[in-house]
Amino acid sequence: MIINESRIAVDGLRIEREADGSPIVGGASFSLRAGEVLGVVGESGSGKSTMGLGLLGFTKPGARISAGAVLIDGVDVMSLSAEALREARGARMAYVPQDPGMSLNPALTIGRQLHEVLPRGESVARIRDVLAEVGLPGDDLFLGRKPGQLSGGQQQRVGIAMAVIPRPDLIVLDEPTTGLDVTTQAMVLEMVTALTREYRMTAVYISHDLGVISQVADSVAVLLDGQIVEYGPASAVLRNPEDEYTRMLMRSVPSLHGDAAVRAVAPKNTVLLSVKGLEAGYGRTKILHDVSFDLHEGECVAVVGESGSGKSTLSRSIIGLHRRDSGTVELDGVALASAVTRRDTRQRRAMQYVFQNPYASLQPRRTVGESIALPLRTLGIARGEEARRMVREAAERVRLDPALLEKYPAELSGGQRQRVAIARGLVCNPRVLVCDEVTSALDVSVQAAVLDLLRELLADGLSIIFVTHNMAVVNQISHRVLVVKNGVVVEEGSTDAVLRHPVDEYTRLLMSHTFDIDDHASAR
Repeated sequence: MIINESRIAVDGLRIEREADGSPIVGGASFSLRAGEVLGVVGESGSGKSTMGLGLLGFTKPGARISAGAVLIDGVDVMSLSAEALREARGARMAYVPQDPGMSLNPALTIGRQLHEVLPRGESVARIRDVLAEVGLPGDDLFLGRKPGQLSGGQQQRVGIAMAVIPRPDLIVLDEPTTGLDVTTQAMVLEMVTALTREYRMTAVYISHDLGVISQVADSVAVLLDGQIVEYGPASAVLRNPEDEYTRMLMRSVPSLHGDAAVRAVAPKNTVLLSVKGLEAGYGRTKILHDVSFDLHEGECVAVVGESGSGKSTLSRSIIGLHRRDSGTVELDGVALASAVTRRDTRQRRAMQYVFQNPYASLQPRRTVGESIALPLRTLGIARGEEARRMVREAAERVRLDPALLEKYPAELSGGQRQRVAIARGLVCNPRVLVCDEVTSALDVSVQAAVLDLLRELLADGLSIIFVTHNMAVVNQISHRVLVVKNGVVVEEGSTDAVLRHPVDEYTRLLMSHTFDIDDHASAR
């Protein structure tokens, strides 16, 4: 497997659990040339992130590297001393996590953190040059900001800049565009492609999004239960997969051009929720401007737009988590109080919210079962065995292993945590479910299962406000679409009309940045 011409050669990498020696990654082998990007795909829990960290000679607590070699230009990373390995990380190897908060210190300025990774003898001009390459300003004002003053997309680009500044031979990117809007995602992917070619860096790009992989990868490795079940050129693997598991993943990918028949049955004519002239902001800064729409029983209305467009402010204002400046939100023709704390129990039960970030929405000291049961106890719906039964049913609906109900959030993968958050939103059988980017962190098969579930719930009469940046998912689930730009609804209509014949230039831009495997499998 080890090829002399390869920049990176991985041979028989095995990572196992310390407790019982069971494999997490079992004998991974592949080789990559300088400037090549390997896309690593697989479901949540397949071992993608564990393998990515293992390439840097690192494991999370409770795991260990038990066998194998990772050679960079012929030097085996696994044979280095602890001190030499620390020096190699950053200088020869770099890692970009999914959450930029893991790589950025919130207390330090951006400039200070970039200086810390600047190779000895390099000037500040190097920092400014790399920032320009990742689409960020390099002036003193920007360098003086702290991470909390940047958007998520800006934070992620700073994280990539930190990884690139030392000019490493190998860079591992672990879901770096998950949760980013399609425009920012497209820019990051173009940037990764350009940087790997310019610096001849070998990259391992981990993602659950096969559309993203089709855009950025030269070769693809498909993982199942820690084993590479298919490996080869991206065009071959994505266009003509040989393994049944790969074919299943491909079938699960939503398409922008797919058949609209996969959507749920037509909604009823009854208006359940009505938003009229809603305006909201932060202090003197107005975010939403005169937003109005109706939500019918059994209808899914998708709200799409870039980061900062006002999507989440709109959804939080509707649910009562953000104070609106003017306008009304009516449920069954009755005006709701602006704050959820001033709504009665029936109204609170009728509308539930699923947050985008399960890291922030789940209490780390509660078990999964306790977190799902929280609305039942808070709203006085059920306790004891009845509550436990409802929790089990909600977990089954989102394909969550019942054994995980006794675990804590830190013991779960990102995709599993998101399923817990969705189950918590469904446990009290609401009439309106507000979903804020709920599928952005899910692998494609779980995403497909969640969309199937939501379609079933729509058919049963549930109404959904579905906030997303993924236009292909919109095509799978929604009846109508609101396109939001700078807090203004610039286009509204049926899903078929908006996706097939978009009127506004902004809508066309969003669609052009939505990656489809059929469009990009042979792009590189």
